[in-house]
Amino acid sequence: MDIFQSLEFRKAYKKLHGNVKQIVNDEIRKVIANPLIGTEKKQDLRGVYVHKFKIKTQQYLLAYTFDPKTMTLLMLGVHENFYRDLKKRI
Repeated sequence: MDIFQSLEFRKAYKKLHGNVKQIVNDEIRKVIANPLIGTEKKQDLRGVYVHKFKIKTQQYLLAYTFDPKTMTLLMLGVHENFYRDLKKRI
């Protein structure tokens, strides 16, 4: 499976600290292994899946789309205003 990153995802990932990046990498591997681990969104965000995970006490969300050959990592961030920003980007 080919993995692509959106510009928004790259910017958010670049700002993370080293130990947080490692946890995010582990979560991305989980998503690649089982793309249906996230929940599919409805209405405006149909076709977008969001995987939720916690780092210490902070909840992070990873938005992605996939088909059998490719996966695109759309956005990474904390819950606050995540869906609003995701709708703007799509």
